[in-house]
Amino acid sequence: MTLDTSYLHTLITAALSEDAADNDITGAATIPAGQTGHAVITAKAAGVLSGVKAASMVFEAVDAGIVQQWQRADGNALKAGEPVCELTGDMRALLAAERTALNFLQHLSGIASLTRQFVEAVADTGCAIVDTRKTAPGLRALEKQAVLHGGGVNHRMDLASGMLIKENHIEAAGSITKAVAACRAQAGCAWIEVECENLEEVAEAVVARPDIILLDNMSVEEVGRARALVSGNTILEASGGITLDTARTYAGTGADRLAVGEITHSAPALDLSMRLVKAA
Repeated sequence: MTLDTSYLHTLITAALSEDAADNDITGAATIPAGQTGHAVITAKAAGVLSGVKAASMVFEAVDAGIVQQWQRADGNALKAGEPVCELTGDMRALLAAERTALNFLQHLSGIASLTRQFVEAVADTGCAIVDTRKTAPGLRALEKQAVLHGGGVNHRMDLASGMLIKENHIEAAGSITKAVAACRAQAGCAWIEVECENLEEVAEAVVARPDIILLDNMSVEEVGRARALVSGNTILEASGGITLDTARTYAGTGADRLAVGEITHSAPALDLSMRLVKAA
């Protein structure tokens, strides 16, 4: 995934404005104008790095003269105490950019780190970890990129990316069969996914032949039984309440993908810090 530069610029401008980064009254009071310094961003906990592009653009937006030397790249595993980036430049500018840059890095690295944990939990099963649209408003592209950095797979980016037939669509259409037929008749249909809440719905969906069958909040036993019903090129995706403790068990049913909303909507931030020293 390639992030649109204009999207990032708009997002970063809004974030810096929110922080009043151009009016740091504490920095102006305590740091002489023109004083330069050296700063190091350090990982305080182990995890996976994400958000380098956004953080880099934050420092550049505050002061294009800040020299950035990134030791680690997006997707790299981090050890506690490991330096991530060294920065040299105006001390006022460095401190004005610090919080916003770290907010991006910590949040996105947290998503990448939790995703990596899920990916490692299902290693060697052939099952992929897939994200959802349960993302923070305005941050979806960044958060989905962080999922990729953690080794996960992106589901649809938005409502126009693919057809996902849920219970309300089925109710409106009259049945799974009718809903799939209506979607298939739509011009420009990329792929069709059907959400099923029980094995009876799975059996109906199999006959309708969507590209993906999503098993919503089914038990491990039910997912295993659904696997026996679904064959051919249809992808089987399990979703709902899957945790790190249960992911491998679900993957062992033969499901092709596990959709995990937790990796974006509930990932804890990875702890990173920036320490500044005055230039000699």
